[in-house]
Amino acid sequence: MSTIKSYEAATLEQARQLGTSTLYEASGLTTSSVDPAIRTVWAGASVAGPAYPLECSPGDNLSIHIAMEKVPRGSVLVVSTGGFVSGYWGEVLTVAAEAAGVIGLVIDGGVRDIAALTARRFPVFTRGISMRGTIKANSASVGQPISFTGTPVAAGDLVVADDDGVLVIPRAYVENTLIRGQSRADKEAKMMDDLREGRSTLELMGLTSWRDGQ
Repeated sequence: MSTIKSYEAATLEQARQLGTSTLYEASGLTTSSVDPAIRTVWAGASVAGPAYPLECSPGDNLSIHIAMEKVPRGSVLVVSTGGFVSGYWGEVLTVAAEAAGVIGLVIDGGVRDIAALTARRFPVFTRGISMRGTIKANSASVGQPISFTGTPVAAGDLVVADDDGVLVIPRAYVENTLIRGQSRADKEAKMMDDLREGRSTLELMGLTSWRDGQ
């Protein structure tokens, strides 16, 4: 299997807890947010881990099968299909992924066997659901940098995904993004305490000048 420098468990848990919305705002990277059409298959799914990118030819999932022998344990598969929706992934590949130590899937194509994926609580984020199967004839790329719906993804970038969407943070930006994200979360927690005590969002956000025009 390939080797990718992973992240400390505490780092991944912090990223997952902070969530995509907070980290997106903290990152300052407009290209880090994946197409919002890529959504969770089951509500409440969340994952944070190093990306393992691959590209499938439209309607062909051979690259995914090859990746199962190369992907580092603890990775999130990020699969580009050019937006062609078919059932590239289902229960069989989920079981294979779990055995290979894969912790989640992000794909701009489609998946199937939704009941099984939900029952297994395997985090899957996809453009669509399709019962149509795929062929296994060509492999576009495995483990190489890709453009995923316009978002650059390289092996080892940090993928964070939850109900709000999917975020890809380049490895070089991860540390600072988490620092800023935690600061933002702490500030919002204090703001919510103040709101419970009766203060207004206008006051807390410095927007009281709006009242002067009324």
